This record gives sequence, structure tokens and C-alpha cells, in this order.
Amino acid sequence: MSPQTGDRIVVRKIAVFAYHGLYEEEARLGQRFNISLECWLDLAPAGQGDNLAKGVSYADLVSTVQEIAVGERFRIIEALGERIAATILAQQPLIEAVAVTVEKPGAAIAALFETIEVTIHRSRAR
Repeated sequence: MSPQTGDRIVVRKIAVFAYHGLYEEEARLGQRFNISLECWLDLAPAGQGDNLAKGVSYADLVSTVQEIAVGERFRIIEALGERIAATILAQQPLIEAVAVTVEKPGAAIAALFETIEVTIHRSRAR
């Protein structure tokens, strides 16, 4: 199942306040980050049986993101995205591929912009 085909679960813009960044001020003051997930998996067993046990809990996905984003510190948001993607694939055997988008709307750049974001796509090795 590739990131272009198949069923997916999407969780958009989980907002966290965390202390990621290269600069001392970012580590001291913190800022808001928005994290979104796209998870590709076969949702037919869960949907046809109306059975969460055959699917993935959205609450578990959100909890994983919050625990990593708030509980750990990263210098760059690429590393945060990598950690979240690897953890989701390790914890959720039904998920075949995941895309993690990390937004940093308050990035320390001398320019006017809406947000800076990176998207990490990872899939299970077969």
C-alpha cells in the first residue's frame, strides 16, 4: 500500500507547545507546533465488522504524537517527524505507511510567512 493508494486515517493539526529548535531562546521559551498524520492501512476489516479492535485507535495516534512532541526535544523538526513516524510504525502493526507533517509557524526566520513545515513519508520494510 503506497501513500497514493488505499485506505487511510488522517489526523490534522495536533497542536502542542514544545521546545524544539536550534536556538537557545527556542529551548527556553518554547512555541506552538502543529503535527498532522496520514496513516495508510486496510480499513475493510474494521469497517465491515464495525470493530475498532480490527483497526487503529485515533486516540492512540494522538497520544503518541503528544508524548513524543512534548516529552522529547529535537533541534530540527525533521528529527521530530522521523521519531513520530518510526514510533507509529513500531506500535501499530496494521499501519503500512505513514506521513508525518510537522509545522513550525513561529520559526526563527527574519521574514513574514504563515508556517514552515516538513513532511516525512515512511513505510514498513517488506
